[in-house]
Amino acid sequence: MLAGAAVFSCASAALADASADDAASNTFRLGSYTVFYHTSASDLSGPYVPAGVDLNLRTENLETLYIAYIRRLSSHFDVELTAGYPPLSKTVGVGPASLGSVPYNGQEISTARWLAPTLLLEYRFLSENSPWQPYVGAGVNHTSFYDRDFTAAGDAAAGGPTKLSLTSSTGPAGTAGFVYKFAPHWQFDASYSIARVRTHLSADTAGEIRTTDISFGPQALVVAVGYSF
Repeated sequence: MLAGAAVFSCASAALADASADDAASNTFRLGSYTVFYHTSASDLSGPYVPAGVDLNLRTENLETLYIAYIRRLSSHFDVELTAGYPPLSKTVGVGPASLGSVPYNGQEISTARWLAPTLLLEYRFLSENSPWQPYVGAGVNHTSFYDRDFTAAGDAAAGGPTKLSLTSSTGPAGTAGFVYKFAPHWQFDASYSIARVRTHLSADTAGEIRTTDISFGPQALVVAVGYSF
């Protein structure tokens, strides 16, 4: 009797370990980013720039595609690599109503797209057997800008055709959310993330260089569906 109980106990433990080992190691998620920007910029400086002229970004409540790959490291830890479809950011002039005879305040000055992959180490609080999986994570974000262009209004305000440069940004990122497993391989995910994104803007108008430093302060709400295997 005792021997039988011991064998049954060992078998149960082995099955439990096998179940943990057989947990899905890979997950792909697809969904929606809703991005909220909290931007600030230093005064624009350079030749022929009146005092108090700065830039602001009009990109709040932007929505774009969310794509992520999650790799299971252990029963409580995952690593997530996430990215989204590059959104279009628009800068508008803030300050005097006009620069000389050229309208400035409220005018769309420039546009740019950015690619911002983020790598996160995440901790899940509950057992893998729980259908609900709240988690927190921390990591690093890298943002690079491309398709940088001044608009016609921006060229007019700058005094001629202008080339725009934005430096890349690397900074900390964090997230908190939960996963709900509604089928053996399928899950629903919702999270809220923050990141530090800063860039140095340089505008070149026929050799005249004007600059400003911009902090974006992006925050993102993610709603997604995932498949694990």
